[in-house]
Amino acid sequence: MHDITGITKGGLGWTPQFVEHINQEKCIGCGRCFRACGRDVLNLVGITEEGELVAADDDEAERKFMTIAHPEKCIGCEACSRVCPKNCYTHASMSLAVSVSA
Repeated sequence: MHDITGITKGGLGWTPQFVEHINQEKCIGCGRCFRACGRDVLNLVGITEEGELVAADDDEAERKFMTIAHPEKCIGCEACSRVCPKNCYTHASMSLAVSVSA
């Protein structure tokens, strides 16, 4: 298995780190990551006192936190993680199986 890698404009190797998890206990729902991501990967949701997930703008929402709505749209730039004040994000590289013919 080999990690997906690319080359920057300057010719340097780069391995994208794709969003894998958001620690919802640490997330304060500030929305900085949402604004930093131009790929529609994230979604802000609310949670009631009873633990029910609701829309972020619902009056019943006790607190808000970010979720990964569309992980398939992530390009691995880590912009979300760089702006997060609570260090809530976990990222990982993606491996590809490469077959070598003899």
